[in-house]
Amino acid sequence: MKQSSAIHAQIRRDIEAQIMAGDWKPGDRIPYEHQLMATYGCSRMTVNRALRALIEAGLLESRRRAGTIVSHPRVQRAALEIPDIRDEVAGLGETYRLHLDRREIRAATAEDRRLLQIEEGEVLALECRHDAGGRAYALERRLINLAAVPEAAAIDFAAEPPGSWLLAHVPWTEAEHRITAFNAGAKELVALGISAGAACMALERWTWRGDERITYTRQVYPGDRYALVARFRP
Repeated sequence: MKQSSAIHAQIRRDIEAQIMAGDWKPGDRIPYEHQLMATYGCSRMTVNRALRALIEAGLLESRRRAGTIVSHPRVQRAALEIPDIRDEVAGLGETYRLHLDRREIRAATAEDRRLLQIEEGEVLALECRHDAGGRAYALERRLINLAAVPEAAAIDFAAEPPGSWLLAHVPWTEAEHRITAFNAGAKELVALGISAGAACMALERWTWRGDERITYTRQVYPGDRYALVARFRP
């Protein structure tokens, strides 16, 4: 059972990687089940399990006669897009720099389980600061569910911003944002270089792949340096 589970997870990760790399585009038919069985040396049940998970996550869809194809991403339905802070800073014409303050792989704490809505397992906990032009731009706290993204455990997030890496390598199907305002405390005062009691904006975000929670992040911005703007039509 453990071996079939490992093969199922590998099939799923490999198909996701092909989609994320753009090798398989929306509308493309993926290999037939018997081809995947031969490639991975596994049973039809194992292949079916991997494909069902990807269909439930919205990455694939099964069509009569056409087989299993790559679906059009549902990412575009999010009310707010997921920003790449590194790209945001570059768009401002500023030099980006990442400071990784903490990186820890641990058994999920009670707080981790609450935020990720998981019962158990390991998480990767990250705390970092994003700079723009030598000035603090945002603070970030992030939890990555390693059951959903095991490859994250091997990534050096001192060199690659976690949000940038996740957007490039990990498909997601649903996101939730929560935006709040608060007055800066001692931690924000020092890390962001702002005055005591200054307003800050916190953007919390959860992402899912189907029913599986991928990550939780809380990003804090100085209130006088950041604004969320959305243009839309009825």
